[in-house]
Amino acid sequence: MTSVAVLIGTPIGILAGTYLAEFGQRGWLAPITRFINDILLSAPSIVIGLFVYEVYVVKVGHFAGWGGALALSIIVIPVVIRTTENMLRLIPNSLREAAAAIGAPQWKIITFVTLRAARAGILTGILLAIARISGETAPLLFTSLNNQFWSSDMNQPMANLPVVIFQFAMSPYADWHSLAWAGALLITLSVLTLNIVARVMFRQKTNTQ
Repeated sequence: MTSVAVLIGTPIGILAGTYLAEFGQRGWLAPITRFINDILLSAPSIVIGLFVYEVYVVKVGHFAGWGGALALSIIVIPVVIRTTENMLRLIPNSLREAAAAIGAPQWKIITFVTLRAARAGILTGILLAIARISGETAPLLFTSLNNQFWSSDMNQPMANLPVVIFQFAMSPYADWHSLAWAGALLITLSVLTLNIVARVMFRQKTNTQ
């Protein structure tokens, strides 16, 4: 579900962030987009889970992996939007002007100049978004729930580590509590690794500039 959420949320976030950075100085759409993005950034994940539950799960009549992926993608999108916009704003206008001076159209300037120059920072934002959704439990409780068996069918409830940790932690068995602690440690190490990699990549990009 995490992979599907990233595949859904990343293109939308990059496109929206590019629009805000390159064309967001004028018009009414950019302020509204930023306002909605700020709301999504600060919204509790359980609210997003309830929203997807009402919009998707209730309509299909059962929990499903697609619901979990949709909820997680809604969490990914605002992070990628904010990172993409900020990284593109750091690109000097001289690069855009140089490309325009040789006759490059706007879409080529964005694709081959600004996005390419900001790719390390954008990738850092994607990694941070993955780190954020890696431990989300609340939205999955309302969307994909859990599955006692391994399943790759996105139309059915799917097993996921955060919900397993929650269920094991709430159980009365000591050995299940130990497994819950082990799962929590695994997620913590994964998130820590992603954050370290993101910081290293961003620092290397900053040093090269």
